[in-house]
Amino acid sequence: MTSGTPAPSGGSFPVEGVISGPRPGRMRRRRGRGPRGPFALPGPLSPRSVPAHRSPRDSFDHLVAAVLEALEKHFAAEPDEVDVVVEDVPLLPPEWTDDVPLSSVARPPASAEAGTQDSARIVLYRLPIVGRSVGPLDLEDLVWRVVLDRLAEVWHVSPDDLDPR
Repeated sequence: MTSGTPAPSGGSFPVEGVISGPRPGRMRRRRGRGPRGPFALPGPLSPRSVPAHRSPRDSFDHLVAAVLEALEKHFAAEPDEVDVVVEDVPLLPPEWTDDVPLSSVARPPASAEAGTQDSARIVLYRLPIVGRSVGPLDLEDLVWRVVLDRLAEVWHVSPDDLDPR
């Protein structure tokens, strides 16, 4: 084509041997922006296949809830009521030299009235447990072991008797 020939209706000249259309592979991110639109973040317009984002704290809480749900039949059968809570780290004195504990059991003192007793409380410490695990499967196994050991301590049974796995 010569310089006097008008451009086709697309506004550009076709070039031999060049693939037109979107570039293959990943497009570069301009101006430091990430993906945009309904597929980037979960929301009301996103398809159900887009997973919801969970913070590490939420993921740990869901893992503990799944373990406790699997142990639900034991909670119904045991007479002692137990509360299980998750904290980030234990409060330790400055002179502490041992390993940081993964959990603790707080037993309330027996009340003056006969037959009334508050529930025991098992406290799981999220950051020490996550710090001692290598990966997600190891984290799940460690949470199982800690929960089973503490429940066995409160209910005075063997952890193997509680384990449904």
